[in-house]
This record gives sequence, C-alpha cells and structure tokens, in this order.
Amino acid sequence: MGEKLSNQYNPKALLNEIEEKFQMFQILNEKGEIVNEEYDPKLSDEELVELMSRMVYTRILDQRSISLNRQGRLGFYAPTAGQEASQLASHFALEKEDWILPGYRDVPQIVWHGLPLWKAFLFSRGHFVGNQAPEGVNVLAPQIIIGAQYIQTAGVALGLKKRGKKSVAITYTGDGGSSQGDFYEGINFAGAFKAPAIFIIQNNQYAISTPRDIQTAGKTLAQKGIAAGIPCIQVDGMDALAVYVATRDARERAINGEGPTLIETVCYRYGPHTMSGDDPTRYRTTDIDNEWAAKDPIVRFRTYLEGKGLWSEEIENEVIERAKEEIKEAIKKADETPKQKVTDLIENMYEELPVNLQEQYSIYKEKESR
Repeated sequence: MGEKLSNQYNPKALLNEIEEKFQMFQILNEKGEIVNEEYDPKLSDEELVELMSRMVYTRILDQRSISLNRQGRLGFYAPTAGQEASQLASHFALEKEDWILPGYRDVPQIVWHGLPLWKAFLFSRGHFVGNQAPEGVNVLAPQIIIGAQYIQTAGVALGLKKRGKKSVAITYTGDGGSSQGDFYEGINFAGAFKAPAIFIIQNNQYAISTPRDIQTAGKTLAQKGIAAGIPCIQVDGMDALAVYVATRDARERAINGEGPTLIETVCYRYGPHTMSGDDPTRYRTTDIDNEWAAKDPIVRFRTYLEGKGLWSEEIENEVIERAKEEIKEAIKKADETPKQKVTDLIENMYEELPVNLQEQYSIYKEKESR
C-alpha cells in the first residue's frame, strides 16, 4: 500500500509530464516550407497576399517610427520588428466586431483594426486625440501599465457574453507581463465565467533586459493557463500561419461558449524594448540576434509566397512605397492637430471642477489666451 501511494504521489513527475506535453505548434518552418499539412489553414491567394502586405507595411512603419522618434517628432515608442507574424496574423483571424485591448507595443493591430495612423502617432505624443477611436472601431488605447489590459479584457469579454454578442475580446502582453498579478487575475476570472477572451503572451525572450530563462521556472509560459483551467498552447510566433490558426480556433471556441484561450507566441524583438534609452547590446549577444534573424517572419512568409508564385520584389516595393507615402501623410496630419493644452487635460478629466483645480484652471486659461 505504501509503495502504491508513493508512486501516485510524485508532484515532480506530474509537473514533468505536463510540461512535456507542451510542444511548440508550427506550420511553416524557417525555410518557408509547410511542415504540418494537416493544419494548413488554406487561406486564399488574396488573403495570403494581404497578410504579407500588412507585415511588410508594418515593418516599414516600425522603421519610420524609430526615425521619427529620433527626430523628436514622436514620443514614447516600442519597436515591433520581429513580431509581425505574432501581431498581424493573430489580428488577421479576428472580425471587425471583436475588441482589441492592446499593450503599448501593439499599435499595429489597432491600426489595422481601424484606428487612423495619424491618431496612433498622436497617442505616441501623449495627445488625448490619439486615444479617441472612431465610432465602430472596437479598440481601447494601448495600456502602459504592464498586465492591466488582461483584467480589462476579462471584463469586456464578460460584457460581450452577457449581451449575447458573437464576438471576442483579445489582448496581448509580453513574457514579463505574464509574471504580473493582473495577468493571472484576468485569465482566472475569464476562465471561471467562460468569457469569450483570447489572451496572447508575446514571448519575445526579454522583459526589457530580463531574459526569459529567469523570468519563471516554468518550461513554457503557455502552461500558466492550466492553473486557470483554460485551454493553452505554445505557438511559433515567427510563423504567420501557425499564429493565425491558433487564434482562429481560439475565437471559434470563444464565440461557441467554450470560454477563453491562452496563446504563447514564441518570437523576438529585433530592436530595443522601447526608444526611451534601452540598449539591447548590453544584455543580448550578436550570436543570439543572428540566430533569430534567420527566423525572420517576413523572410519566411516571403519565401513561402514566392514559392506559390504570389509574391515578387515588384509587389513588395509597391507596398513599401505605399507605406512610406501614407506614413508621410499621417505624420503631417498629426503635426496639424492643435497642440494639447493643460486646460484640455483638466476639461477631459472633470465634468465639474473640484475646488482645488478651479483656481489652477483659471490661471492656465488666462496663460493660454495670450
């Protein structure tokens, strides 16, 4: 009897058994070859070209945003190069009626969901107009507080369920964000109420300078969903097809009343954490950078589409030129937007001014009228 109990009671063996079951899901390998034919989403030629176009456009947007930041024409900016498949292929699986609650690196998703690019630039500058989404564009402003969007997503998703909507709320955080208390509270709440939410961890290997291997003892970040009792999967975040399929299926389960899903996309950010002084050369080696450069999601997808006769250098150059022109027009419109005033901040915050602000408001109003 004692020997039988000892075999049953082996927490370490149970952990190993669970972790071994988490194998990274991949459809398109680094050579641009389909290696998991069973799960090929069979997107149409037009859809494949559109997804690739968005990825290329976003890489150019990232390059131009970095330049604008260095020129002092943008404020806060978190580079996105390397995460295009993770961000845009997950968004490609959504519908217009779905809600996106982004982190600060997830501006591309909300732009492709309908937020005008010029407003995205104003968000970077801290201008309140940048947080005003047009009617019918279901996005919230990018969240600066790490992990807070996970709790908000659980609430939005529950609201969608209670209203009988066939739509989902999706959110993103990084590997560092998955260590926040808000992260677990969000997935636990959504799981308990079977809220139609999709939680994505973009594991880009570093929480600023903290490497993934000391972020948590867990073999994967995806397995954190087990504690909340929700489906979870680890996906090759440099593989657009795998990310698309994982998100598409998560959405299908959610709208069918099966509750949320947690998706870990294993990816890499080629640039710094943000443009606010981070220097990745202090904590990343050239060898690591080169290893991930060989997995570039755009190069991989380009190879795949070229093999199908759907993509060419000419097509890519057209997308690049269009991106440059639209970015130029967007930054011009952002520049033309009236500058934000102190009184704007006060007026936007309060319907009726508290006593302690009435005098300050009058002082600034007078200064601004000169």
